[in-house]
Amino acid sequence: GAIGGGCCMAEPLNLKTLAISAGATPIVSVSLTAGPGEITTLMGPSGSGKSSILAAITGTLPEGLSATGDILLGTQNLATLPAWKRRIGILFQDDLLFPHLSVGGNLALGLAPGGTRAERRGRVERALAEVGLEGFADRDPATLSGGQKARVALMRALLSEPRALLLDEPFGSLDAELRSQIRTLVFDHAKARCLPTLLVTHDPQDAEAAGGPVIRLR
Repeated sequence: GAIGGGCCMAEPLNLKTLAISAGATPIVSVSLTAGPGEITTLMGPSGSGKSSILAAITGTLPEGLSATGDILLGTQNLATLPAWKRRIGILFQDDLLFPHLSVGGNLALGLAPGGTRAERRGRVERALAEVGLEGFADRDPATLSGGQKARVALMRALLSEPRALLLDEPFGSLDAELRSQIRTLVFDHAKARCLPTLLVTHDPQDAEAAGGPVIRLR
């Protein structure tokens, strides 16, 4: 498909019997591989542990939950790393933009430290241009539409140069027309960057648009 030959350097995300439990009570267990530039979809009813799987991958499981099994990115086992070292991008249903920062300030948070102010500003401007939001750097996030916020959240996640991307029902609050537009945008960017991507959704149309393997949790 659209993946092309440019993904040979990227590494797959591989969950090997990742099992999450609350105390002695098992919640969910899953094995899957998302290849570079491939979008693997996790579907299941509420409470089936979809978001817990994403939290285990990012290293942010809430207290009281524990995970066993391996979370491999290439040959590296992320399960042994602290959350901040894992370099996993995540998009949520709520865009979680910081209200006290401008749009540009929100995007700058994604950038690795270093570089001059002008260089950083340039990267933020280019990221905004990439999603059709030229000149929005100084805007207050509160003035943005839902679709614009979703675009800013996507670019913030991508500016941090993640090695994999997790999508936790990120299109859930958008109306149907916008949903399809933003979904295409997110998927295209993930594929263009060869990111192994894991999508959690209730919507069969999301899974169909993702075009990758679909794993159903009971």
